Amino acid sequence: MKMKWLSDELGQIKSKGLYRELRTIRSAQSPRIKKDGREYILLSSNNYLGLATHPKVKKAAADAIEIYGSGAGGSRLTTGNTDIYNKLEEKIADFKGTEDAIVFSSGYMANIGTISALMKSGDLILSDELNHASIIDGCRLSRADVKVYPHKDISCLEKELGASKNSKKLIVTDGVFSMDGDIAPLPEIIEIAERFDAMVMVDDAHATGVLGKHSGGTGDHFNVDADITMGTLSKALASSGGYIAGNSELIEYLQNVSRSFIFSTALPPPAVAAATAAIDIIREENPTAKLRRIVAIYKKGLIDVGFNIQSETQIVPIITGDTDTTMKAALLLEKQGIFVQGIRPPTVPEGKGRIRTTLMATHSKQDINDALVAIRIVKEKFNL
Repeated sequence: MKMKWLSDELGQIKSKGLYRELRTIRSAQSPRIKKDGREYILLSSNNYLGLATHPKVKKAAADAIEIYGSGAGGSRLTTGNTDIYNKLEEKIADFKGTEDAIVFSSGYMANIGTISALMKSGDLILSDELNHASIIDGCRLSRADVKVYPHKDISCLEKELGASKNSKKLIVTDGVFSMDGDIAPLPEIIEIAERFDAMVMVDDAHATGVLGKHSGGTGDHFNVDADITMGTLSKALASSGGYIAGNSELIEYLQNVSRSFIFSTALPPPAVAAATAAIDIIREENPTAKLRRIVAIYKKGLIDVGFNIQSETQIVPIITGDTDTTMKAALLLEKQGIFVQGIRPPTVPEGKGRIRTTLMATHSKQDINDALVAIRIVKEKFNL
């Protein structure tokens, strides 16, 4: 009886069409996967550069198990700071063009641990309305004054900062927005922040390895430097975990104050080694160029059949509207051999459901052609 409310809540979720289920596959994050004995084109993975199955990445992870074992054994501050973590942090800092970096157990932990460590009651955080949930939760945990500004609205930022009496101010934004595929106007944000003595934090989870001349992310793309750069190891870097890159004092402060770093078990050594190898591959083999070619082919195919594509990156949403249409469209795509997810509220606003499609550097032209055929059928069926 004590937990009858759970059944009631689940019933309401189901009645609104918002119930979520795990869909089990039996293969790696490859362009084509196996599910229930059938092959599907995977068009929803964040393994953007296809490095999760790269032989060098797999070998690095296997070698790390032989040397360091499968787990870290505890927090880096209590169990001992194995040299493999230092090597990765040095490589991240060099890759991002910063003085130093610190690795967290996940991107979520990096965001909540950093924002809540830097900002306190009486401080001001300005957060883009489409920022990731981990940023939103970090803002809440900080107990700072939080103002959510309209998506990429520079004039609103200027107005809020001009009116602020807070002594410490932070603007935080995704670099690439995970549900829309557009890019934050980072140069303009930094220019305004400098005028009003505010810090800038950019979440580069979906930009690292993808944007920029050197594949370094949003700052590399625009040739500017944010004060704080967060990123993940779990997407283009083919592993798991998160990081913060910035100046040495920032990293030293987080090491001493960030609760999600201090009180979390360190990443497993195989994950650390895999991410280290992935950065080397990005620099030596340039898989980013392959990704950009595939993305261009895919977007042109969508435009040719009548879609209005606004995405600037490898994340290409197909807008479906209401929840019912979104889920029916996703199901029809699955029946045609395309593995994608229907994205519904609360992840996106009501009435702005979508099929979130993403590309990998390892997709072939045939994969893209097959996917476009299926998507065209869905477009005609639901008049998208």
